[in-house]
This record gives sequence, structure tokens and C-alpha cells, in this order.
Amino acid sequence: MAARGHVQDPNDRRLRPIYDYLDNGNNKMAIQQADKLLKKHRDLHCAKVLKAIGLQRTGKQDEAFTLAQEVASLEPTDDNSLQALTILYREMHRPELVTKLYEAAVRKVPTSEEYHSHLFMAYARVGEYKKMQQAGMALYKIVPKNPYYFWSVMSLVMQAISAQDEKLSHTMFLPLAERMVEKMVKEEKIEAEAEVQLYFMILERLGKYVEALEVVRGQLGEKLTSELQSRENKCMLLYHQLKHWPECNALSCKLLLKNPDDWQFYLSYFDSLFHLIDQSWTPPEEGDHCIEGEVHCSVSQAISFVEERLAAEEAKESRPLRGPYLARLELIRRLRQRSCSEEQQLVGEPLELMFQYFVKFGDKPCCITDLKVFLELLMPDQYVQFINRLTEAVPLGEAGEDDVALPGDTRVLQRHLCVAQLGRCLGLQHALDTDGKLALIRELKIHYRHGLQFGKNCLKTELQFSDMYCLMAAHVYIDLWMETGNEQMLWQCLGLLEEGLSHSPSNAQFKLLLLLLFCRLGAFEPVVDLYSSLDAKHVQHDTIGYLLTRYAESLGQFAAASQSCNFSLRFFHSNQKDTSEYIIQAYKYGAFEKIPEFIAFRNRLNNSLHFAQVRTERMLLDLYLEADISSTLEESVKSMSLCPEEDDIPWDNIRDNRDLTVFVSWNPKDRQLNEEHRQRSVEEEALWLKIRSVTLRLVGCLSGLCHPPSVRNSEKTTENGVAAKPSTLQPLLSQMESTLSQAAQFTERHSQHQYPILGPPSTRLAQALASGSCQCQLSALQLPIHLQELEAAGLDQSAELQAQISNLFKSLTVQLQDTLNKCKGDLLEVKDGRCKAQPSLLENLVYFVETICVVLWVSNYCGSTLRPLKSSLQKKKKKKKDASAVTPVVLSGFQEFTSSLQSLLSQALEHIKGQESHLTALKMESLSLEGLSQTEEEGAFTKTVMDKVQSSYLRSLQEIGDLLRKRVDTLKSLKI
Repeated sequence: MAARGHVQDPNDRRLRPIYDYLDNGNNKMAIQQADKLLKKHRDLHCAKVLKAIGLQRTGKQDEAFTLAQEVASLEPTDDNSLQALTILYREMHRPELVTKLYEAAVRKVPTSEEYHSHLFMAYARVGEYKKMQQAGMALYKIVPKNPYYFWSVMSLVMQAISAQDEKLSHTMFLPLAERMVEKMVKEEKIEAEAEVQLYFMILERLGKYVEALEVVRGQLGEKLTSELQSRENKCMLLYHQLKHWPECNALSCKLLLKNPDDWQFYLSYFDSLFHLIDQSWTPPEEGDHCIEGEVHCSVSQAISFVEERLAAEEAKESRPLRGPYLARLELIRRLRQRSCSEEQQLVGEPLELMFQYFVKFGDKPCCITDLKVFLELLMPDQYVQFINRLTEAVPLGEAGEDDVALPGDTRVLQRHLCVAQLGRCLGLQHALDTDGKLALIRELKIHYRHGLQFGKNCLKTELQFSDMYCLMAAHVYIDLWMETGNEQMLWQCLGLLEEGLSHSPSNAQFKLLLLLLFCRLGAFEPVVDLYSSLDAKHVQHDTIGYLLTRYAESLGQFAAASQSCNFSLRFFHSNQKDTSEYIIQAYKYGAFEKIPEFIAFRNRLNNSLHFAQVRTERMLLDLYLEADISSTLEESVKSMSLCPEEDDIPWDNIRDNRDLTVFVSWNPKDRQLNEEHRQRSVEEEALWLKIRSVTLRLVGCLSGLCHPPSVRNSEKTTENGVAAKPSTLQPLLSQMESTLSQAAQFTERHSQHQYPILGPPSTRLAQALASGSCQCQLSALQLPIHLQELEAAGLDQSAELQAQISNLFKSLTVQLQDTLNKCKGDLLEVKDGRCKAQPSLLENLVYFVETICVVLWVSNYCGSTLRPLKSSLQKKKKKKKDASAVTPVVLSGFQEFTSSLQSLLSQALEHIKGQESHLTALKMESLSLEGLSQTEEEGAFTKTVMDKVQSSYLRSLQEIGDLLRKRVDTLKSLKI
């Protein structure tokens, strides 16, 4: 915390032990030490604040806040107190209080550079751009240093970026910022590169590209030195914006002569070339073509230029660069897109050129990614010929006893692997029949195991040279499983991936594919460790977190689901605080162009679809596990600060940040993820999120209706009373109905369309609708409205309403029974010694549990409403001494309903117990993988996988059973 070097002030010496205790995490001792010190020195403000930090860290937030405000109200100006209060407010997530602290300090010590700069940074944390501008100028007046002046300029730019009115940005904020910089330029006070960058940024945002170009090409541009080719890149960007194609073309040529391997300049060269051709541009007869030099404006010039680059590479003794060879293919592609008939005569045959490229670069792992892009240049009837030619160019050894020729070193291995990958990209592997695919898998496995000898000395963190053979074999197994439905293929695939992981423990692709397939099988237990071992960093919790959280709760592993949600939520919550620190560092070091990027990044994460999903699922999960078990529903909802009236999801700005291309794939184009899949997936995710969000808010409303006994019969409209919230419940029920109707239409429309297996996973939407749980929860949540009417009408005047409520109870029982029936069946079904998993039964069981939780919360409310009605009825009976009066329909209906719930829960627990016995009795090793020749080692890996799935199912059943047993205990409180 406070590594203080010199101890001159006696107070520093007194405070030292408290700092040490806090630094070592010994908060209780820090509090005691602070108390001792305060007995002797009552006015030592810093000791009070350090005590408050100790209290904050031991969970006593209110005491800590009171103590801090005590000190803050005295407006301290000593460095120790101010720094300690800053730390405390940051830990409390109250950065706005730091601004008040330093505003007071600056008022008392108006000439302090340190306090003024702290005040500026405090405003930066809360995004007060106008005040930042003023603080920056005040600081510059005290200490006229350039950075302070440009802090103020940048704050103006930030006001422009954050302004809702774009006109205001372009007419006031940006022109003012421009004038402020121009003043410094005229006075020749520009010192640093950051200041030039900021000037460029302002001109660019104002659309003054010509002026920006003058700055970059002029004297100020000489300061742009931190990045390689910074000036050239900026010029290129501006030429593009201004559509100055001759300059763009000439500059690209010039830069490619310097570095013939820089791909971005090939692209800008071709872009500008074809723009010039379209405009029929011709160079002037005299003088330079343009300020950047010679311009190419015809296809023949472009071909000559590329050929010259190739000739230069061929002449080199060192290894050639890839750029010119790929540029030739890119040129063919562009010419073909424009239907230019001369492309072949001028440039050459794509098959031949790609073959030559393979001969030169086939032993590099990048060869496959380079050529994959250009495969579309081949005609379908050339595919086999192309692969055969490449195969002939791979110098494999003699075929061994397995009839498979193997490579002698890693370079040959890489060439062979590249041919196999290209064959898959062209769809040749997919075209094979079942026997062909099995033969291919056998060959790939032989290559994989043979290649392991080259990586004997690899570290655990390094990948094996032949890992991709293993991954490809797994992909072929998945093809077979999808085509034939034979689950044996899936078990073998999992076994092979486990084998691959044992040799290459850091291979992320093996882990990701295992994770995906285990989830498809409904086994979540092994997935948690796999995801942890991926060691996802920072933004990856948003981009790949969906792979974990999609399946977490739906497979019944509630403890692991909480942990999974926490992984992601921890990152999202720290993002807010961390980004503020990045922005402050950017100001300190003058990296002004990064500040808008950091803010855009923060907004992107705050509006993340995954963040909204995880937040909603985590709250629902906490309610399912705790509400009415360890605390009442009302307490649980209150502890979450859930406000049913407000929808906190930014639907209009929601961002899908998922990385849907995280899996390596060599599938041909027709089997790849396309834009339609992406859009459909986002629509599906948003629909499911809306259902879950509205469910959560409905439960929040329900908790608000649960009135305390003191106000139960009161006529007043109290805060928690019945009349307080009915207004929210009805609109939310209507919203739920329309969302379910949209969801049903969506599911029907896309029932035949599947995502590619390596694409986004489907949401729980279709299965939730099929299980009937959504409809059942909606029916249950409509009950409170009828009961409010009953409460208003009383038991005597409401025979029709009572019959309606009683029918609703009966209907709910039927719906719940129906949902439970869809859970019945064996999770692992064994037929003829073959094992088939049925994970959908597990998901249906979780839907049943979720629905039971909602129904029990509603029943609790029903009980709390019917109890006083029954007791007032009994009082009337006693007065009239009429013991023979008939029990009202609604009361008998509710009693029948609670006993049906008891029976349903018993059935569910019986089913779970039966499944546990069935799974425990299954001897996985005795399940033969018939007709599939497996070595002993392969068999061992497959058995490991089966054991993991079996163990995971048992764990899921145990957790679901435990939760249902806790829910059975809450039934006792429903008696009226």
C-alpha cells in the first residue's frame, strides 16, 4: 500500500505498524493498533481512515463509511489522510467521493501542483470531462507545462466524443480543441509526439483530412517516430479517406519496394489500382505522376510489378518471402472477381501457382492458412488433381507394415499435414463413405503416433508436432457421429482427444473440443477443470465464457454453475475499475489516442450479451438454491438489489462479443459458420435472455407481494403491502406471454436448421419450450393476481373466482406431472452392449426443478393470502356455531394442490434414486465397443471418458436430489 521510504514526520513513524498490518492482510490487528494510537492522539485523522480501511476489509462497510465521512468533513490536507481516503473510497467503489475530497484540498491549498493533478485524475475516474478541462487549465496556470495544457485539450475531445448531440461536437468542442492546439503550434511550443498525435486526432474527427495530411507531411510529422512507418500509415489512411488513389498507389509501390512482405500495402496497392482503372485515370504527360512518385494504372503494370518482386525473391540466396507469391494469387482473385478474361494468360494457372507456393513454403505451419483463402480459385474438377500433385511433392519414406508411408523429419511431417488439411478444406474427406472415413482415421492416428517421436524433448507447455493429425481424426469421428448417429464414434473421439491431451497437456484445441463434446453429452463435471486449465485471461471470459456458462446450470451441477458465473462476473465487475486506471495511465503518459479506445472497450463490455446472461442466470441460480431455504424469498431478492420495475439490460445497445471461430476448422465453405447462423444465434440468445430476465423480475415482484403479518389485513397502501406492486406484475406477465409466443414462432421457423457443430451452441430455448416448463411457470405466476382479487372480494362473494383459482391449481398439477414425465428414462441407455447417452433427460429434470421452485414460491404467497381468509371464516363459524358449513372451494383446492406437490416431489426423488442405482450398477468397462478395433491403450482412454461421464451424471443427480429434498421441507410451511 504505502511503501514510504523516509520517515521524517513523527506521525509517519506512529502510522507505520498500521500500514504494515494492512499490507499483510492482518486487518483486525490494524484496527486494534489504530484504536491504541487514537487514544493517545485523537486528532490523528489518518489513523481513523486506516481503521476505516480495516473495517471495510472485515465486512463492516457502514462503520467504515461513517468513520471516513467524519474525517472527510474536516477537509484534511495532509498527504497521508488524502491517500488513505482515496484507497478506501476506491475499495468502496465510490470514486465520486474522491473528487469532493480533492476539491476541498485545492480550495485550501490553491497553489499545490500535486493536489490539482490528483483532482484531475479523480475527475478522470468518474468521467467528468468538463471539470477535467477546467482542472487541466487551472493546473497549467499554476505550472505551465505542456502535458497539463494537452490534458485540457484531450478533455475537450472527450466532451465531443461523449456528447449526445453530434452537431455540438463539430461546432463547439472540436473546433475549440483545434484552436487551442493551433495556438501552441503558432507559438512553436509543441514538444512531444503525443501532442502531434492529438492534433491529428482532432483534425481527423473534424473531417479535415487535407489539413491533417499537411500536418503529417510537414515539420510536425517528423515527431511521429514511436511506431514503425507511422507517418506512411497515416498518409495512406488519409489518401484513402480523400480518395486520392494516385498518391495511395504510388506510396504503396514505394513501401513495397522497401518491404515486399508487408501484406497491408499489397491490399492498398490493388485497391487503388482498380479504382484508377475504373476512373480511366492517366498520368500527366510532363512532370511527376503525383507527389508520392510513379503511379501504376493498368493491369499489365501491376503484373510486371508483382513479377519483378517475385524475380527479386527468386534471385535471393536466403529463404524467399511469402508476400510476392501470395500477391500474385490475390491479383488473380481480383481479376477473376472483375471477370477479366486476360488473367490466365497474364499471370498463370492458379493450380500451378499454388503448387509452386506449396513446394516453397509447405513446411511452414502458415502454408495452410495462406492457401486456404485462395482455394476458391480452383474448379471442383481440379480438387483431386491438386491434392494428388501436392502428395507427390511430399518425400515420405517407404510404407511400413501398416501400409502407411511416414515422414522422416518434422519438415516433411508439416508438408504431409498441410496436404491433409487442404484435402479437408476442399471437402474430399467429407465425400468419403463410412469405411473410407474409418480408414482415413486409422491413417491419421498412425501419423499422429509416429510424429510423437519428434517431440520427445518438448516441454509440457509446448505442443507436439503431430497434434493436428489427432485433432483432424477427431473431426472425422465427429463427421461420422453426425452422419450415422452412431454414438460409439463419439466415445472413440473423446478417447482420442484424451490421449492427445496426455501427450500435449497445453493444447487448447484439444481442451476446447473435449469441453464441447462433454457438454453435448450432458457431462459438466470434467468441463470445469478443462476450462480452468485453459487459463482464460481477461477479455476471454467474455469471448469464450459462453462455452462454459451455456451448459453450467442446465446440466444440474449447481455448485459448478455458481463457480462458472463467478469466473465471468469477477472480470466484468473489475472492468469498470480497471478501465479507469488505464485511462489515468494514458493521460499520464500522453497516449491520448488510446483513451477513446479504452472507453469504447468499457462500454462494449458493459453492453455485453454474455454479461447480461451471466448476471441474470447467477441471480436465478441463487434464488433456486437459497430462496425459502436458507432465507426467505423477500430477503434473497433484497440482498441482490433486484428492482423488478427496472429492466437493467441495454437491449438497444447489446453487443455479441462471443468468439464463434475459436475452434480450428478445416471444413469446406458450405459446412462453415456463416452470417445467417450468427444472426440467428444472436436472435435466439436475446429471446432466451428476455425469458430469463422477465422470469427473474416476476419472481422479484412476487417477493414484493409477500406482506408481513402486521399489514396483512390493513387497508393502507404500504410499501410492502398488497397494493404496493400489483401494477408491475400484470405488465410483466403480458411481456412474458408475448415473449413466449415470439420464442415459439422462432423455434418453429428454425426447427430444421442446425448450427455447425463447431459453431455457437443452441440456447436452452427449444428444450425449455418442449418441456412445458416456461408455460407452467407463467400459469403459476398468474395466480397472485387472482388471489388479490379474491382477497379484495372475500370468501363469501366469490364463488366463481374461487372455482377459477381451484381449476388453475388442478391445471398446474397436470402441467407439472407432464414436465416430470418428460424426465423419465435412462440417462445412459445400454442396448446390445452399446452405450447411448440421453442428456436431454437431465436438462428436462433441471427444468422441472426450476419450475417446482417457482410454483412453491407462488404457493407460499397463496398460503399467506388464504390463511387470514380461513381464520376469519372460522371466527364467523364460531360466532354462528355452524360447524357443518362447507369448506370454500379455494381452500380445499389449495390443500389438494399442496398434497399433489408432495406426491410429485416424491415421484421425482424416486426417479432420481432409480437413476442413481442404475448408473452405479453400470460397469462401463464391460460395455464393448463392438466392431471397432481398439488397442488396449485406446480402450483405456475411452474407458476413462466413459467413467467421467458416468461420474458427472451421478454428481448432477445428487445435486438435483439434494435441492429437491430441501424443497420438500418447505412444503410443511404451506399448510393453512
